[in-house]
Amino acid sequence: MEHRTVIILWISIILVLVQNPSNVQGRYHYHKKTSKGSQSPTPSPESPQSPEPVAPPSTPVAPSTPVVPSTPSIPPNVPSDPYPGDDPTDCIFNVMSYGAVGDGDADDTKAFRDAWKAACAVESAVVLAPADYCFKITSSIFSGPCKPGLVFQVDGILMAPDGPKAWPKADSNKQWLVFYRLDQMTFTGSGTIEGNGQKWWDLPCKPHRGPNGSTASGPCDSPALIRFFMSTNLVVKGLKIQNSPMFYMKFDGCEGVHIERLSISSPKLSPNTDGIHIENTKSVGIYDSMISNGDDCISIGPGCADVDIMGVTCGPSHGISIGSLGVHNSQACVSNITVRNVVIRESDNGLRIKTWQGGTGCVSGILFENINMENVMNCLLVDQYYCTSKGCMNQTSAVYVTDLTYRMIKGTYDVRKPPIHFACSDTVACTNITLSEVELYPYEGELMDDPFCWNAYGTQETPTIPPIECLQDGQPEALAEVAHHLDHDPNCQCSLVPALPFVTQTLQKYQVTLRLPPPPSPIRFGNSKENMPSLQTALPPELANNVIRLYRECIRRAKYVGHRQHNTQLVVDMVRQQFKKNMHETDPDKIQQCKDDAARGLINHILFESEKMSGRKFSKT
Repeated sequence: MEHRTVIILWISIILVLVQNPSNVQGRYHYHKKTSKGSQSPTPSPESPQSPEPVAPPSTPVAPSTPVVPSTPSIPPNVPSDPYPGDDPTDCIFNVMSYGAVGDGDADDTKAFRDAWKAACAVESAVVLAPADYCFKITSSIFSGPCKPGLVFQVDGILMAPDGPKAWPKADSNKQWLVFYRLDQMTFTGSGTIEGNGQKWWDLPCKPHRGPNGSTASGPCDSPALIRFFMSTNLVVKGLKIQNSPMFYMKFDGCEGVHIERLSISSPKLSPNTDGIHIENTKSVGIYDSMISNGDDCISIGPGCADVDIMGVTCGPSHGISIGSLGVHNSQACVSNITVRNVVIRESDNGLRIKTWQGGTGCVSGILFENINMENVMNCLLVDQYYCTSKGCMNQTSAVYVTDLTYRMIKGTYDVRKPPIHFACSDTVACTNITLSEVELYPYEGELMDDPFCWNAYGTQETPTIPPIECLQDGQPEALAEVAHHLDHDPNCQCSLVPALPFVTQTLQKYQVTLRLPPPPSPIRFGNSKENMPSLQTALPPELANNVIRLYRECIRRAKYVGHRQHNTQLVVDMVRQQFKKNMHETDPDKIQQCKDDAARGLINHILFESEKMSGRKFSKT
C-alpha cells in the first residue's frame, strides 16, 4: 500500500511539471532592475513574467502527448547577475535609498554624493531626486570620468542653503553644483532648482544695495548656481531654475552642449544673474527656453565658436550679449554665432557686443535673424568702450569686430536710448556690418531718428527704420592697422584678409599688379651684405610701414600654424638678392621697377600665407 501511494505521488508531480513547463523558467526570475531601496520590484513591460503557479489537479490526467520542458528562447537573467535588466538605463539610484530625508531642512548632501558615486560606475545610470520631496544640499562637485549615459534627474525640489549666513564656511562661495570632466551626461527632470538668492542680492556690495542706494565695499563673492567644467556631449533640458545668487548656469571649457526647454527666472533687479553663460566652449545649441532675470539672458564669453540659439524668449533681462571681451588687455576670439527666432522684451539691451579697450582678437561671423523686440533699450548695440568703473583709460588696441548681420529685426524700443548704437574703436574699425529689414518703432513717444555710429563700416540691403545714415560704406583706409591687433590663436577665425583691400589700393596707386603665384623659391646668398638696402628702403615710402607691419603679423601668425619661423629671413633675403643684382643701377625707371617688384613679391607672399591660414582664395586685381 505504501509503495502504491509513493508511485501515485510521483506520477502526480510529473504530470504537473509536464503541463506547466514554464514553472521551470520561473526559477530564473525575469525582472527589471529595481530602484535602489525600493520596496517591491516592478516587472519590465518588455520582459516576460513568470506565470502564477498552478495547483495540481485533484485527479491525475495523463496527457495525450508528453511534453518535454523547453529551454527558454531568450536566456533568462540569472539572479546572481548584479545588473539583470536588459536595458542598462533601468539602473536608478534613488537618493532616498542613500539616506536623504527630503524635508527641506535636513542636509542631504551626503546622500547625493553617495548616490552619484555609485551611479558613476554604471553605464546609463540615473541619479534620481524623486518628486514630492525637497532636498537641501551644500556646495558639491560631481566629478568624472563616469560611465557614459549618466543622468542626473531632479523631479522634486533641489535647494541651496538660504543666503550667506547659512552657507558653510568650509564650502566655496563661488559655486554650488559643479559637474566636472564628464562625457555624455544629461541633467534633466520635471522638478525645480531653487537658488535662494534673495539674501545674496541684498548684500551691500551689490549694485545700489548699500545705504541710500549706494554700492558698498566688502566681501561680495556669490555662488554661480550650476557649472559645467571641462565636459563634453552634455544635455540640459526640462528644468525649472529660479532665484540664483549669481550666474544660473555656466559652461567653461566644454564642447557639444545641447540645452532645451529650460525655464529660468528671478526678479528684474536681481544683480549679476546671467541666465546661461558660455566661455571657451564650442558647438552649443540653446533652444525653446524662457529666461527672465537681472542680467544677460545669454552671455557668450571668449573662446566660443559654433553657437546656435533659437526659439528663446528673454525678458525682463539685459538681452543677449557677446562679451564682455578683452578685459585686462586679454585676447578674445568669438566666431560663428547664430541667433534666430528670438523674442526680447522689457530689457535694458537687445543684441549686444561689448568689448574693453586694450583687448586683442576678434568677433566674426555673427548672424541675428528674425528677432522681435518689445520695449527694449539699445536694440542693436556694439560697445567697444565697455567699462564698469570711471577709471578706464583710453587705449589704442581693441578686439576686431567684423561680419555682423542683422536681418529681420522688428518691434519697439525704449526712447530713452537710440535703438541702434555702433560705437567702434578709434583705431580698429568695425567692418562688414549688414542691415536688412530692420524696423524699430518707439514703444511710447516720438520716433527717435538719430542712430549712433562711430568708425563703423557696412551696407544696408534695405532701408532701415529709423534711418541710419552714419554707417560708412566700404572699408576704412586705416584697416591695415587691424593686423597689429589680431590674436595669437590659430583657431580664431579672423585673418589678415580685412587689411588686404587697403594694400591693394595702395599698390594700384603705384600701378603694381597683384598676382597670386606660389610662394617664391628661397634664394640664399653669402654672408657679405655690403651695400644691401634695408627692407624699408626697398619699398615705396608710402608702402613701407604698412607692408612691413602686415608682413610681420603674417609671419608671427605663421608660427602658430606650423610654418617655419625662418620664412621671414628667406623672403628678406630674396628682396635683398634682387637689389644686389641691381645695386649699381642708375636708371630711375629701373630703380622704381625694382622697388615695385619688391613690394609685389612681399604682398604676394602675404596673400599666400593668408590663403593658407583662412582657407579663402583671393581674386586677382
